[in-house]
Amino acid sequence: VLIMVVVRFLDVSALELLFDFLNDTISELVGRSAHTYLPLLGTLFIFISVANVIGVVPFLNAPTRDVNLPLALAAVVFFSVHYFGIRAKGLRDYLSDLASPVFLLPLEIVSQLTRTLSLTLRLFGNVISAELIVAVIVSLLPVFIPLPLVGFGIFTGLLQAYIFTALSAVYIGAGLEVTDPENEAAA
Repeated sequence: VLIMVVVRFLDVSALELLFDFLNDTISELVGRSAHTYLPLLGTLFIFISVANVIGVVPFLNAPTRDVNLPLALAAVVFFSVHYFGIRAKGLRDYLSDLASPVFLLPLEIVSQLTRTLSLTLRLFGNVISAELIVAVIVSLLPVFIPLPLVGFGIFTGLLQAYIFTALSAVYIGAGLEVTDPENEAAA
């Protein structure tokens, strides 16, 4: 029932534009058709967008300003990268690509964990900093500034959702890369 009410108030063409935008962006970043990755990455984009924009509403805080939510979202991306990589290549080929050459395996593990930490801190830090900037400016000039700052809050929230989703797509695309010695020799 709730979905029917939301769809009634949203123009179908706006939803179609959002779908086309996400599909084209994800396809370009992953380097293949987005139909497999669109449910995950599209959901991430919409969830983070709504979570960030909620912070614009007076007396409500963005859920992403608590470090636990960005960490949970980054953990979903971490496991998704490996899931999609194993699904595309098979476990044996995926692990051999991950540990090629073997002495670089510890650096690859650190790299994978650093990506997760980077996604977490980037989303958390940017949401907190945007809210702090708005709070400081509103406290200094409470009468003249609120409306442009609401727009600023919405813009930064949507931008952070886009960046998180784009980086997730890039990481998934990197996990899908197949190292084929025949193709590398031809290049």
